[in-house]
Amino acid sequence: MLLKVNFKDAYISIFLLGIVSLMGDIIYEGARGLVPDYLKFLGVSAFIVGFITGFGEFLGYGVRLISGVLADATKAYWFFIFLGYGLIISIPILGFTNAWKIAVMLVLLERLGKAFRSPSRDAILSIVSKGVGAGKAFGIHEVLDQIGAVAGPIIVAALMFYTSNNYHLTFSFLILPFLMLLTALIYTYKKIKAKAAFELKVSAINKTIKLEKTFYIYTLAVALNTVGLIPASLILYKASIILQPLNQQWVIPLIYLLIQGVDASIALFAGYAYDKFGVKILILPFILSVFPSILAMINSDLKMLMVAAVFFGIVLGMQESIYRAAVVNFASISNRGKAYGIFNTAYGVGFVLSGTIYGAMIDLKASLILIMFFAVLTQVLAIAALKKSY
Repeated sequence: MLLKVNFKDAYISIFLLGIVSLMGDIIYEGARGLVPDYLKFLGVSAFIVGFITGFGEFLGYGVRLISGVLADATKAYWFFIFLGYGLIISIPILGFTNAWKIAVMLVLLERLGKAFRSPSRDAILSIVSKGVGAGKAFGIHEVLDQIGAVAGPIIVAALMFYTSNNYHLTFSFLILPFLMLLTALIYTYKKIKAKAAFELKVSAINKTIKLEKTFYIYTLAVALNTVGLIPASLILYKASIILQPLNQQWVIPLIYLLIQGVDASIALFAGYAYDKFGVKILILPFILSVFPSILAMINSDLKMLMVAAVFFGIVLGMQESIYRAAVVNFASISNRGKAYGIFNTAYGVGFVLSGTIYGAMIDLKASLILIMFFAVLTQVLAIAALKKSY
């Protein structure tokens, strides 16, 4: 059954879903720039911060396998989207606790919400943007997403500055953008639910195609790439070591802002490059992943950490746009939720291993040779796997 592509509707749908992500990012990306510093303030070590943030990413990605399969089976994509975004409320609640264990639980709860919403949101995005091009659709979405990711750290940094580094007031203030998020989500649902439902009905008549071996090879490549890339939380943790004694914690969200700013500038370009060159373009971020890992681990010089943050932002901009877009090449609409679930589970495993390994290296003061060997080896293996997927 052939469908006439309405580009105007497609772009409106992409825009609306991007606005929802923008509002969500203001809250949780703003908080993510402060959480490592907050945990250090509460007395948590680099190893534990690396493990917790890595496990949070694993939880945020790993549970997507379950939520993705359930979304495909029930077609209740919007239920999972609403549930996932609703759990962002855990971030403002951080402003009401002093116990690091409770803080960790709230951080993990927000990541769980991301796991619920992401496969369904990506599936809906890939469906309503049909005909536009996966790279452009996810690239545009990522640009809008990153506007929120840039605004969030700015807001958090300003709040920390004007409240004299008061973590509780800063976190609790984020209830306001949360209410705006809910409003944007309800409006988006009302505007595009009919289009998404129609496309899903049409796709249901097509036979589900089994995920091929190339999909799993591609997923392995992305997982290896992630294992070798130092997480942003540890770049911020190292900055916290320098800035907390100076009572300048408000600067730390600005370093995260730098990451998100670079990310936003790269995402759309990466999306167009992917549409032109295909999966092979991922070799570039795989190679670049070596630099932030090594630069951040060399020493605790703030300028070097900022350079590492720039390289990390470049890689992140590609990770969050074209890594996801490539999944479309390996999965049909009828099992795309499952594909995104499997893909993101492997992605999450990479995060928890990366955070744990690099966190241990910081606490143990690992040698530069060991750090370089690990960073380079993982990316070489990732590139080798990527080449076998196309």
